Amino acid sequence: MSTLRLLAPALAAAGLVAACTTQPIATRSPAGPDLGRSLSPNDVEAIDFSIPPSGAGLPPGSGNVRQGEAVYAAKCQSCHGAKGAGKPADPLVGGNGSLASDNPVRTVGSYWPYATTLFDYIRRAMPTTAPRSLSNDEVYAVSAYLLNLNGIVAADAVMSAQTLPQVRMPNRDGFVDYSGK
Repeated sequence: MSTLRLLAPALAAAGLVAACTTQPIATRSPAGPDLGRSLSPNDVEAIDFSIPPSGAGLPPGSGNVRQGEAVYAAKCQSCHGAKGAGKPADPLVGGNGSLASDNPVRTVGSYWPYATTLFDYIRRAMPTTAPRSLSNDEVYAVSAYLLNLNGIVAADAVMSAQTLPQVRMPNRDGFVDYSGK
């Protein structure tokens, strides 16, 4: 019996059977298994984005603290707790002054060096049950809400491509730039 047939149950359990074929290995393409298709430039553009500290590449849109509170309650609170307190996922608020202690608490306010990183991370990975499902306005709003909860922006703050890069995070100088610049 072939190794592929022996591994089939494990591959099926991992959802990887689609990457294999039932054809004997000898009849497969010499280039290897057909694992997908080539990406078009539009496909690449849709997934190849990164927001640097300067804010270059931030999309259009905006959101305020009040709007962010509503989005957070609907889409974030079940994992991050009321007002970002944590449980079952990590806390997003607090930890100020704890980084040099034996028990550092790394949160948006205590650890993250740039507000643009917050936007980028929320946009890419949240909510964990549906990554990339939030609109740009929702991501700006949740960013505003979390920055407000951490005492970084005022309750009437509006985040956008213009205002988010202007936010000065408390731990901005807590990282070392190894880029040689």
